This record gives sequence, structure tokens and C-alpha cells, in this order.
Amino acid sequence: MEAPTSSNVPRTRPTPQDHLKRRLAPITEAADYIGANPRTIRRYIAAGRLTGYRVGPRLIRVDLDELEAIVRPIPAVSA
Repeated sequence: MEAPTSSNVPRTRPTPQDHLKRRLAPITEAADYIGANPRTIRRYIAAGRLTGYRVGPRLIRVDLDELEAIVRPIPAVSA
């Protein structure tokens, strides 16, 4: 039997680099980022439109990249 290496052992725990892939921000900062009320961000999380990440027992963070994906431009109306 060959010795386990990093390439043949499945990872079950996140590595320190995994959190670097997300730009997590508190709800208030996420709301300021898109010019919305923090209640709107909470509603998006409750409705499943946005993923909330719990950090500790009370802190909730939002991925800013995911938030940017929700925001879309309004098409211009031709006159």
C-alpha cells in the first residue's frame, strides 16, 4: 500500500487558502457597496438569492462577488 500524499488523499477540511477565494464583508458593508439597506441584504439571504456565511455565533458575512452577480443593469429604453 502506498503512503498517503496530498494528491491522493481527499481534503475534508478547508485549507487556509480557501477563504481567500471569497471576498467576505459584513451585511452593512455589503449594503453600502450596492447602495441598499442592510434589511435588503438580509431579505436576499432569507429568500436564498444570496448566501450568508456565519462567522462565529453572531456575525454574518456576504460574498461581494456573489453580490455583484445579483446586480444587473437596467436596459435602456429607445425613444
